[in-house]
Amino acid sequence: MEKHYHIVTYGCQMNVHDSERIAGMLSELGYTSCDSMEDADIVVFNTCCIRENAENHAYGNIGMLKKLKAARRDMIIAVGGCMPQQIGKADILHKKFPYVDIIFGTHNLDRLKDYILAKRGRKKAVIEIQEKEGEVKEGEHPLRTSYPNAWINITYGCNNFCSYCIVPYVRGRERSRRSENVIAEARSLIADGYKELTLLGQNVNSYANGTDDIRFPEMLERIAAIDGKFRLRFMTSHPKDFSEELAKAIASNPKICRCVHLPVQSGSDRILKAMNRKYTSADYLKKIEILKKYVPDCAVTTDLIVGFPGETDEDFKDTLKLVKEVGFASAFTFVYSKREGTVAAEMPDQIPEEVSKARIMELVELVNSLTREHSAKYVGKTCEILCEGFDEKRGLFLGRDEFGRMGYFESDKNVIGEFVNLRVDEANGVSLMGKLV
Repeated sequence: MEKHYHIVTYGCQMNVHDSERIAGMLSELGYTSCDSMEDADIVVFNTCCIRENAENHAYGNIGMLKKLKAARRDMIIAVGGCMPQQIGKADILHKKFPYVDIIFGTHNLDRLKDYILAKRGRKKAVIEIQEKEGEVKEGEHPLRTSYPNAWINITYGCNNFCSYCIVPYVRGRERSRRSENVIAEARSLIADGYKELTLLGQNVNSYANGTDDIRFPEMLERIAAIDGKFRLRFMTSHPKDFSEELAKAIASNPKICRCVHLPVQSGSDRILKAMNRKYTSADYLKKIEILKKYVPDCAVTTDLIVGFPGETDEDFKDTLKLVKEVGFASAFTFVYSKREGTVAAEMPDQIPEEVSKARIMELVELVNSLTREHSAKYVGKTCEILCEGFDEKRGLFLGRDEFGRMGYFESDKNVIGEFVNLRVDEANGVSLMGKLV
């Protein structure tokens, strides 16, 4: 009988791509994808621990499988990724959910096939957490699920140790893939018909630091030189390492999207120092100035955190001031989430929940107003959209322009994976509505 798998993914784009790697392994074992956990012979939870909500969602969904597992003893449940990689978390997961069959971390994701085969021959759970990050492994065969977009990891781990962030503890220290392997993967994906490549790393700007390999701007230029019509994106950029060379590379290569995600986190120098971000608000604005010098129409997006320990009303006002000054095209906004094991978790002056909620509401209102302003500029103009899919509820095709704006439109034929020209008739927040021309 045909065996099926279902993967539940939490968190960032790196986790999305990790799930594609997991799907590739499961496919090699003879499993095929299905849309529900109830129909699956193996369910894999690829978890995130960057914020408490992500952990709570994972706990809730794992708990929901208790009755299903009792009814189907041969079903395999696996929990992997960032959450079990935390110190002691695998034991907590095993005690809380004794019916989970396999528990693994980020550093040994590549061994999931071995764990599944081992579990088939025994009743006892397979629990293995590799404490130290290993060498970057090549030769995997991810089962990609995001056509016409494709994710390419260029680095793993992080060396920055921002005081609020758990990533270096669960993803390990930064390691870079060799440029020839990255470029070969990009060339293969373009040959296979992918139209948008996104290079991934916790800090792509520090790619290959301390090695004899090429730097990140040259990496972009070499990939952009590959024949074919496609777009090239990257994320995430750390402001401290954003360079003039990178701005020049974006400006000189039309395939590189004029859209840069540059997380600032706060506009307060005092809070930035407490966060261990290694730049000031003035430093950040200087980077924006350099970027706009070479790419005047660049859409800059960012991440913002409110309620960091010790944040005063003045600190928050500094964040609002910086947001207005930069005029971000859009932003991801978050309330600080205390993560056990990080420096910030032990800091005094944790902000009351009601204060953080009031600040996040004010910040979101400001960000949304800026987003609407950017979108309103599209009305009456024509932009190029890469069609990514079809929205069943709306009955419309959808896709993004190079600046990241999502456009919705009707089409008499299936245009998924194609570049189309959209005349924008209406703008609603981050969404554009229009007709093909």
